[in-house]
Amino acid sequence: MYQLRINGDFAAAHFLKNYHGKCENLHGHNYKVRVYLSGSRLDAGGMLIDFGIVKGHLKEVLAGLDHSNLNEHPFFSSGNPSAELIARYIYEEMAPRIPSVHLDRVEVFETENNVASYLPD
Repeated sequence: MYQLRINGDFAAAHFLKNYHGKCENLHGHNYKVRVYLSGSRLDAGGMLIDFGIVKGHLKEVLAGLDHSNLNEHPFFSSGNPSAELIARYIYEEMAPRIPSVHLDRVEVFETENNVASYLPD
């Protein structure tokens, strides 16, 4: 089994509804994102998938979040734009774009010490 990790980042604002604490106020993060892929077969070039292809897809997905108020994004209309749900959103956007490999998980870093992951069931 082979595994790859692709990193990305974006900056965005959000606030948490039905939450009592400092995060109920509008604030921002410089998010870091890690996408983990795996598979057992390499292509003719000896690669699981070209890093550039995955990086391009990740940039497209993150561009829709970058420099935005996440509370205004349709995906979060019925819930909070928590790190957990941001990870799920990125997963659901990335998986169909890279069908030749398995998307294992997506990690979203609000800070270096606060990280949420989404893994499919």
